[in-house]
Amino acid sequence: MASEFTRLRVSQELEQALRSMITPRIFPKGATLFRQGADASGIYLVEKGTVRVLLPNAENQNQLLEIVGPGAVLGLSDTMAGTRYRVTVEAEDQATTGFVEREIFLSFLANHREFCLQVVRLLSDNLHSLYHKFRNVSAHPGRPRRRSLNEQLG
Repeated sequence: MASEFTRLRVSQELEQALRSMITPRIFPKGATLFRQGADASGIYLVEKGTVRVLLPNAENQNQLLEIVGPGAVLGLSDTMAGTRYRVTVEAEDQATTGFVEREIFLSFLANHREFCLQVVRLLSDNLHSLYHKFRNVSAHPGRPRRRSLNEQLG
Protein backbone atom coordinates (compact mmCIF):
# COMPACT_ATOMS: atom_id res chain seq x y z
CA MET A 1 0.00 0.00 0.00
CA ALA A 2 1.45 3.37 -0.96
CA SER A 3 1.68 5.68 1.99
CA GLU A 4 0.61 9.31 1.95
CA PHE A 5 2.61 9.69 5.16
CA THR A 6 5.93 8.74 3.61
CA ARG A 7 6.49 12.40 2.78
CA LEU A 8 5.91 13.36 6.42
CA ARG A 9 9.52 12.93 7.33
CA VAL A 10 11.80 15.09 9.39
CA SER A 11 14.73 16.63 7.57
CA GLN A 12 18.17 15.17 8.05
CA GLU A 13 19.16 18.32 9.96
CA LEU A 14 16.25 18.03 12.39
CA GLU A 15 16.75 14.29 12.79
CA GLN A 16 20.43 14.86 13.59
CA ALA A 17 19.53 17.55 16.15
CA LEU A 18 17.00 15.22 17.80
CA ARG A 19 19.56 12.39 18.14
CA SER A 20 20.88 13.71 21.47
CA MET A 21 17.36 13.69 22.96
CA ILE A 22 16.12 10.37 21.62
CA THR A 23 15.43 7.40 23.86
CA PRO A 24 15.61 4.30 21.65
CA ARG A 25 12.63 1.97 21.88
CA ILE A 26 12.23 -1.39 20.17
CA PHE A 27 8.75 -2.80 19.61
CA PRO A 28 8.14 -6.42 18.56
CA LYS A 29 5.56 -7.17 15.89
CA GLY A 30 2.07 -6.31 17.17
CA ALA A 31 3.27 -4.19 20.12
CA THR A 32 1.56 -0.87 20.76
CA LEU A 33 3.66 2.30 20.60
CA PHE A 34 0.78 4.38 21.94
CA ARG A 35 -3.01 4.17 22.22
CA GLN A 36 -5.73 6.57 21.29
CA GLY A 37 -6.84 8.42 24.42
CA ALA A 38 -3.51 8.19 26.27
CA ASP A 39 -1.83 11.45 27.28
CA ALA A 40 0.53 12.57 24.50
CA SER A 41 3.85 12.11 26.25
CA GLY A 42 6.09 12.75 23.26
CA ILE A 43 6.94 12.09 19.63
CA TYR A 44 8.16 8.90 17.99
CA LEU A 45 10.56 8.88 15.07
CA VAL A 46 10.41 5.59 13.17
CA GLU A 47 13.98 4.46 12.53
CA LYS A 48 13.54 0.85 11.33
CA GLY A 49 10.56 -1.31 10.45
CA THR A 50 6.99 -0.27 9.80
CA VAL A 51 4.08 0.68 12.03
CA ARG A 52 0.32 0.77 11.51
CA VAL A 53 -1.66 3.90 12.34
CA LEU A 54 -5.14 2.86 13.47
CA LEU A 55 -8.33 4.79 14.11
CA PRO A 56 -11.49 3.34 15.68
CA ASN A 57 -14.50 3.30 13.36
CA ALA A 58 -18.19 3.61 14.26
CA GLU A 59 -18.22 -0.01 15.49
CA ASN A 60 -15.28 0.84 17.79
CA GLN A 61 -12.98 -1.45 15.82
CA ASN A 62 -9.57 -0.23 14.74
CA GLN A 63 -9.46 0.71 11.08
CA LEU A 64 -6.13 0.94 9.28
CA LEU A 65 -5.45 4.57 8.46
CA GLU A 66 -1.88 4.23 7.20
CA ILE A 67 1.32 2.23 7.30
CA VAL A 68 4.51 4.25 7.80
CA GLY A 69 8.19 3.46 7.86
CA PRO A 70 11.60 4.96 8.59
CA GLY A 71 11.72 8.73 8.87
CA ALA A 72 8.06 9.12 9.83
CA VAL A 73 7.28 11.19 12.91
CA LEU A 74 4.27 10.13 14.99
CA GLY A 75 2.31 11.92 17.69
CA LEU A 76 3.56 15.35 16.69
CA SER A 77 0.32 17.35 16.67
CA ASP A 78 -0.95 15.79 19.90
CA THR A 79 2.42 16.34 21.60
CA MET A 80 2.57 19.96 20.47
CA ALA A 81 -1.01 20.60 21.62
CA GLY A 82 -0.60 18.76 24.93
CA THR A 83 -3.69 16.66 24.25
CA ARG A 84 -4.30 12.93 24.14
CA TYR A 85 -3.17 10.79 21.24
CA ARG A 86 -5.94 10.60 18.62
CA VAL A 87 -4.81 7.36 17.03
CA THR A 88 -3.36 4.03 18.05
CA VAL A 89 -0.01 2.98 16.60
CA GLU A 90 1.18 -0.63 16.50
CA ALA A 91 4.33 -2.24 15.13
CA GLU A 92 3.55 -4.07 11.90
CA ASP A 93 6.87 -5.84 12.14
CA GLN A 94 9.72 -5.29 14.59
CA ALA A 95 10.15 -1.54 14.76
CA THR A 96 12.85 0.64 16.23
CA THR A 97 11.86 4.16 17.17
CA GLY A 98 13.41 7.15 18.80
CA PHE A 99 11.19 8.67 21.49
CA VAL A 100 11.49 12.31 22.57
CA GLU A 101 9.56 13.38 25.68
CA ARG A 102 7.15 16.27 25.22
CA GLU A 103 8.85 18.68 27.64
CA ILE A 104 12.28 18.02 26.12
CA PHE A 105 10.94 18.49 22.59
CA LEU A 106 9.17 21.76 23.43
CA SER A 107 12.26 23.08 25.19
CA PHE A 108 14.36 22.12 22.18
CA LEU A 109 12.06 24.06 19.84
CA ALA A 110 12.12 27.11 22.14
CA ASN A 111 15.92 27.09 22.02
CA HIS A 112 16.30 26.13 18.34
CA ARG A 113 13.81 28.29 16.49
CA GLU A 114 15.43 27.45 13.17
CA PHE A 115 13.54 24.12 13.33
CA CYS A 116 10.13 25.58 14.21
CA LEU A 117 9.20 26.22 10.58
CA GLN A 118 9.99 22.58 9.73
CA VAL A 119 7.70 21.43 12.53
CA VAL A 120 4.93 23.72 11.26
CA ARG A 121 5.39 22.26 7.78
CA LEU A 122 5.15 18.72 9.17
CA LEU A 123 1.97 19.61 11.05
CA SER A 124 0.48 21.20 7.93
CA ASP A 125 1.41 18.21 5.73
CA ASN A 126 -0.07 15.87 8.33
CA LEU A 127 -3.34 17.80 8.42
CA HIS A 128 -3.52 17.89 4.63
CA SER A 129 -2.91 14.13 4.34
CA LEU A 130 -5.44 13.31 7.05
CA TYR A 131 -8.05 15.49 5.36
CA HIS A 132 -7.67 13.57 2.11
CA LYS A 133 -7.57 10.21 3.88
CA PHE A 134 -10.76 10.93 5.86
CA ARG A 135 -12.51 12.29 2.79
CA ASN A 136 -11.80 9.05 0.93
CA VAL A 137 -12.58 6.75 3.87
CA SER A 138 -15.78 8.47 4.97
CA ALA A 139 -17.49 8.84 1.61
CA HIS A 140 -21.26 8.54 1.91
CA PRO A 141 -22.30 4.93 1.11
CA GLY A 142 -24.91 6.11 -1.41
CA ARG A 143 -22.41 8.22 -3.26
CA PRO A 144 -19.30 7.03 -5.08
CA ARG A 145 -16.05 7.71 -3.27
CA ARG A 146 -14.02 10.51 -4.81
CA ARG A 147 -10.87 9.25 -6.41
CA SER A 148 -7.59 10.68 -5.15
CA LEU A 149 -5.26 12.45 -7.53
CA ASN A 150 -2.95 9.41 -7.42
CA GLU A 151 -5.84 7.15 -8.44
CA GLN A 152 -6.87 9.52 -11.23
CA LEU A 153 -3.34 9.61 -12.61
CA GLY A 154 -3.07 5.88 -12.63
